[in-house]
Amino acid sequence: MRESDLDEVVAIDALSRLTPWSRRSFLEELKNPLSYCFTLKRRNDPSDHTIGFLCFRIVGEESEVLALAVHPQHRRLGLGRQLMGFYIEFCSRRKVQVCYLETNASNQAAIDLYRSFSYRVIGVRPKYYREKEDALLMARRA
Repeated sequence: MRESDLDEVVAIDALSRLTPWSRRSFLEELKNPLSYCFTLKRRNDPSDHTIGFLCFRIVGEESEVLALAVHPQHRRLGLGRQLMGFYIEFCSRRKVQVCYLETNASNQAAIDLYRSFSYRVIGVRPKYYREKEDALLMARRA
């Protein structure tokens, strides 16, 4: 991810999550030496538009997905699965032992995706999103 991608990344995030990040939040992640941020773009697309993104941190033998989204027009095509597969492989190469994330308890598509990568629910944050929706804390071991 580059700073020049942020207009599209922020727009996708706003369409995808109950508590989207600001441009500044993404900029801070780009500057954080423990963070990794990637965009997903279509191969051979002359427009070079971002259609998805992934941000995560690695600290020692642990990692946490901070933000992952695919543009609504490109969902249900396996792109979220590709991003997660990339993430798991990236962490594996760096000897990460435990991966964490949180997701909205009502986002069944995301929960199913994460479970397919061996994530398990390890906790709940009641009314975490907009003081209405619960967050599920999930983890997977290498």
